[in-house]
Amino acid sequence: MPTTKVDPDAATQDFPASTGLRDRAGSPRKAWGLTSLLVALYVINYADKAVLGIIAQPLADELGLRSSQIGLVGSLFFLTFTIGGFFAGALNRWFSLRWALVLLALCWAFAMLPLVAVAAFAVLIVSRLLLGFAEGPSSALLHTAAYSWHPPAKRALPGALLAGAASIAKIAIAPILALVTVNLGWRAALVTLSVAGLLWCVVWLATWQDGPYISGAKGSATSPTTTAGEEPAVPWVRIFTSRTFIGGALLVMSVYALVTVVLTWLPSYFEVGLGYSRLQAGSMFAFPSIVGLVLMLVTSVVADRLISRGATSRKVRVIVPSVGVLISGVLLFLLPSIGTPAVAVLVVSVGYGFATTVFPLMNAAISEICPPRQTAGTLGVFLAIMAIGGLVAPYATGLIVDAAATPAQGYATAFQILGLVASVCAVIALVLADPERDKMLVRRGLVDDATRP
Repeated sequence: MPTTKVDPDAATQDFPASTGLRDRAGSPRKAWGLTSLLVALYVINYADKAVLGIIAQPLADELGLRSSQIGLVGSLFFLTFTIGGFFAGALNRWFSLRWALVLLALCWAFAMLPLVAVAAFAVLIVSRLLLGFAEGPSSALLHTAAYSWHPPAKRALPGALLAGAASIAKIAIAPILALVTVNLGWRAALVTLSVAGLLWCVVWLATWQDGPYISGAKGSATSPTTTAGEEPAVPWVRIFTSRTFIGGALLVMSVYALVTVVLTWLPSYFEVGLGYSRLQAGSMFAFPSIVGLVLMLVTSVVADRLISRGATSRKVRVIVPSVGVLISGVLLFLLPSIGTPAVAVLVVSVGYGFATTVFPLMNAAISEICPPRQTAGTLGVFLAIMAIGGLVAPYATGLIVDAAATPAQGYATAFQILGLVASVCAVIALVLADPERDKMLVRRGLVDDATRP
């Protein structure tokens, strides 16, 4: 029975992409221009998530909802978001990146509208369930599309820009949505997001091209020239059971729990818990994101430069973000002891900022351990596991707030618990994760399979 010939020395090399890769690479301007288009979609993606936090109080007032019910809606969103994430690899096989992302963006736009037509708690749940399922595969596909224009050693910065889309959404879009909500009502905020998604689809279809660094996807420009010998695939179980994947998944899952609580509850915390006005609370939604965006960009630029100069991926993409999460955990653990609203806002903002540095760096680390054509599937599962953090955290926060003596005490306790859990997971990641080691082990397993009689 014939076997695939694999060079054993390749076990310690980067996974190749395809023949003539560098000859087909586009200009930096084109690469960053198309990356910015992906960031724009991710901004819309996060604005769709964040809008529930913006409209939570007026929606609760109109429908007579309790905090636990708003939290339940937030958690149910992440239930279908997690399920949808496992379909990223399938979408990448069934469609080209161009049409897969258009399909998802259209689904997001239309998922906003049922609640506009019929304002009811059941409709709110169904709408958010549909939105979560459609948004689930998007992160992996967006990262795959961005990575197609950037080589592995330089993926931290594009990853940071994508992760920073959450911050951009809260810095630039959340205040606009808050203003629209205060002046035109919460329905107008949902319609605004639907229109934004449709406009993005028009621009995307007119401009997008697949890049040269990821191959094997349906419709990819590189797929006709790709062969099994040029780009080997590895068993999925080897990737998903690697120590880097396990440690990284636990870490991002714990941080994502914090992110989902911020998306669902932060404006309410500022308004009901700390006494700021509704418009102030919506505008202050941006404060943690400003800190997070600055830290993500700085750490990612420095990370790419250090790796280009020979620093190990473990030091740059594992140790640095894990230490950031530990700092975040300490700050959030102290929150219940802080009685001044302005200081509480500062602590939440800085703590959130340090925690979010984990996303671009850990995503880049995970993309290292798999072959290029398995990037979408690997990141799809990784990010779906990450989203599990959102299944429990928003609803649990609502329960804590309802049971607390005051809303301020309830929110502070919830953030304290999130900080403690994230700190534990950061220690686990520091012990387990090593991208260089696991890339070699995964690739060596491929060699063993190919040479076995």
